[in-house]
Amino acid sequence: MSVQRRHRRYYAMMAVCIALFVLAWGVVRLWSVPAAVAMCVVAMVIPPFAAIVANRREPGERWWDESGDPESDRWWRELDDKGRR
Repeated sequence: MSVQRRHRRYYAMMAVCIALFVLAWGVVRLWSVPAAVAMCVVAMVIPPFAAIVANRREPGERWWDESGDPESDRWWRELDDKGRR
């Protein structure tokens, strides 16, 4: 999963969170306060999962360098080789 895809998923989850809060107290509370509270509880649970999604790394992804710079790649390979000796 690319960094951009993780960011899009994070922002989408946070948009859903905000929409749930706004709808709960702007609209739903007029008909049912317990439903509005339930919506807020669901919205409250979303941010930790959004953070997990945003910070998750794939097994083949290099967490220490996202630049893709060839010089940086060479430097990291050299460090990896020294660590194996």
